[in-house]
Amino acid sequence: MISTTIDQEIKQAMLAKDQAKLRGLRAIKAALLLAKTEKGHAEEISEDAEMKILQKLVKQRKESATIYKEQGREDLYIVEQEEIDVISQFLPQQLAQADIEKIIARIISESGASSIKEMGKVMGLANKELAGKADGKLIGEIVKTQLG
Repeated sequence: MISTTIDQEIKQAMLAKDQAKLRGLRAIKAALLLAKTEKGHAEEISEDAEMKILQKLVKQRKESATIYKEQGREDLYIVEQEEIDVISQFLPQQLAQADIEKIIARIISESGASSIKEMGKVMGLANKELAGKADGKLIGEIVKTQLG
């Protein structure tokens, strides 16, 4: 489980006085604790759920970083980028776009989808297979291109 690793990493970051890493780790810990209490019980959350939480944290920070960059707030942009780097270490390695395109092409041929009307079906299969390995937005763009 990620939570035990996070606790150990927080201790190491505190000892090293690494503020950027500490911020990112604390954000992960807070999000995991929130998810645990939202469910209404003290059971451990699944590894799949943990990955979704981490992906959400990265996505939020990327959106914020983009806004900060557009508004010329380099100081805040750097903070968001540092946290993205820390959180991303706990996510599976992202696939290259070429690999994603091959997987989606295979899914399309296996499912028999032939038009953009079947995008939902293909997206469901692709998101299931590529969960945690590719950004949902990128998957959607590739599916749209290949079906369109």
